[in-house]
Amino acid sequence: MPILVNVSTLVTCRDEGRQSDLHPVSGGALVWTDDTIQWVGPKQDIPERFRSDDQRVDAGGQLVVPGLVDCHTHLAFGGWRADEFEMRCMGRTYQEIAQAGGGILSTVTATRTASDEELLDRAEEFVWQTIRLGVTTIECKSGYGLSLEQELRLLSIYRRLQDRVPVELVPTLLAAHAVPPEVGREKYVEIICNEIIPQSADLAEYCDVFVEEGAFTIDEARRILEAGLRHGLRPKLHADQLTDSGGARLAAEVGAASADHLEYASEDGLAAMADRGVVAVNLPLATLYLRTPTPNARAWLDAGLSVAVATDFNPGSAPTYHMPLAMTLACVQSGMTPAEALKGATIMAAKAIDRADRIGSLETGKRADFVLVDATSVNEWLYHFRPNAASEVYVAGRRIAGPETPHYAPRGRAT
Repeated sequence: MPILVNVSTLVTCRDEGRQSDLHPVSGGALVWTDDTIQWVGPKQDIPERFRSDDQRVDAGGQLVVPGLVDCHTHLAFGGWRADEFEMRCMGRTYQEIAQAGGGILSTVTATRTASDEELLDRAEEFVWQTIRLGVTTIECKSGYGLSLEQELRLLSIYRRLQDRVPVELVPTLLAAHAVPPEVGREKYVEIICNEIIPQSADLAEYCDVFVEEGAFTIDEARRILEAGLRHGLRPKLHADQLTDSGGARLAAEVGAASADHLEYASEDGLAAMADRGVVAVNLPLATLYLRTPTPNARAWLDAGLSVAVATDFNPGSAPTYHMPLAMTLACVQSGMTPAEALKGATIMAAKAIDRADRIGSLETGKRADFVLVDATSVNEWLYHFRPNAASEVYVAGRRIAGPETPHYAPRGRAT
């Protein structure tokens, strides 16, 4: 069985202690069989049964971390919205751009007109590019279809995509992303609850709602999330991104896996989330692009919340899938330490998608997802931002990316 050796520091990110506790092993080693970790610890303590020399893998004296988990993306979409970037640079707000015909609905139009193969090939390219950055699990939302046929189509594309990439994809239904112009608000909520959710139950794991002025109200979101629960879809929320809409409090009420954004969440809403164990997901790329106030993640941590970090990759408010950049911004903008940001992008992100028992840390029995990082420490990695410091990426025990890997692995690379 393979043994990873010549590691400077092996950062385990176990879910113990504070979020800043990375539980590093200096001069560590890692043993795995097939896709599962068998042992982790100091090299000198490798058990005798694992001491075969013919399967040793040299880490080159690099830092080793768990595979990164991006627990919030909008992966399948048509078109881009570069014109909106200029508008925001000139001072236009998110709401003003949407009222002018931009925003989510412009992407809905582009997505509906794209073919299945165009959306699939594009999403596959995004996945391979993010793998190269060290990401080994990706949550992916629908939400740019906004009809029964189109939302099912996006979720079906994710199912097809799973057969073409080596990382695990976690599908989320986000039919409640915006109200389509061809259907009234009340009617669309009925369609989501009575048609889209029942027919999506075999394609998605979560039901998400964008709770915000101009999107969905607390009462509408509660109705949608409760319908999702009846069909086995655990709640998630886009909450309190632009105003305090009560999304954090609703997330606690319905026992959501996570509430994401939270820039304007109230103290009592955050406290309720902490009491119910709802993960707070920090999305600093969105605040960067929207030029909105950044959340105080330090206050979230002090309130006892588990804080994940994700990209929110989408064509409008976060048009980049660069997880290490999101982690650096979580430090610079939101007051997290590099250790807290790394744990936020690994074990805490795994919690946000109910997978902390199998990914997100380097522990015996978990999936062998790990990344070799060209840095002397976690602090150096996130402080000295570069295009990519991940030198090798292992997914389920297989070396998927290395220095020789092209920026985009062609179709068939995963098989």
